[in-house]
Amino acid sequence: MNEVVGRDDLLLLTLDTLRHDVAVELAEAGRIPHLARHLPGGAWEKRHAPGSFTYASHQAMFAGFLPTPATPGPHPRLFAARFAGSETTAGRTYVFDTPDLVSGLAAAGYRTVCVGGVGFFNRQGALGNVLPGLFQESHWEPEFGVASPTSFEAQVARAEQVVAELPHEQRLFLFVNAAALHQPNWFHLPGATRAAGDTRETHAAALEYIDRHVGRLFAAMSARRRCFAVVCSDHGTAYGDDGYTGHRLGHEAVWTVPYAHFFLEPTA
Repeated sequence: MNEVVGRDDLLLLTLDTLRHDVAVELAEAGRIPHLARHLPGGAWEKRHAPGSFTYASHQAMFAGFLPTPATPGPHPRLFAARFAGSETTAGRTYVFDTPDLVSGLAAAGYRTVCVGGVGFFNRQGALGNVLPGLFQESHWEPEFGVASPTSFEAQVARAEQVVAELPHEQRLFLFVNAAALHQPNWFHLPGATRAAGDTRETHAAALEYIDRHVGRLFAAMSARRRCFAVVCSDHGTAYGDDGYTGHRLGHEAVWTVPYAHFFLEPTA
């Protein structure tokens, strides 16, 4: 990462609430071709989330604690704050001297931009200002939020605008929190109803919806130079698993998440 930072643009795309098992099933079935073509070996990596809900997980990720490989460690991290005694900071880790990765990248010359999704990024109250407040520039509007059936395509359009307006020489760290998978997501499955509510099947349909538009985001982020992308879930969610529903709880469906990182080669 010490070679990547300063040379390439950076993208962190969190697919908010995406379950690992659903992500794997759709990749294996060929239902998310635009994402799958970038996954190393065509498959998601199984990891453990650093938190069980959006706020906690993103606070950890912005401190350099991306989801941890679901195998015995220690596992060297891509990014880490300088911290005496850290067992997951290695020679290949990009170490920053600020309290969080966002400000660390800003100090390294990056333009830091947030395109928010769920309520923790909506800037409509003190709590909703904390995470987007880490960035030099942040964007949120109702069309990006959980209640919008077209949230991700609206977010991608804003990301395309951000990239287009940057000077070519300016490095970019773009963070996108995709809200489409978060409840309510029933409207992404044809024939589903509000009364029937969200299910594992509507969750899968929401991921297919994201896949239909993610290619535009990847194209925008590789339009100027090579981009290093991290695509992952911040936590999963339960749909009646062992009697549990939702997240902010300690179930396997919540703690296990899909993860991938890869390069997007320049298109120009």
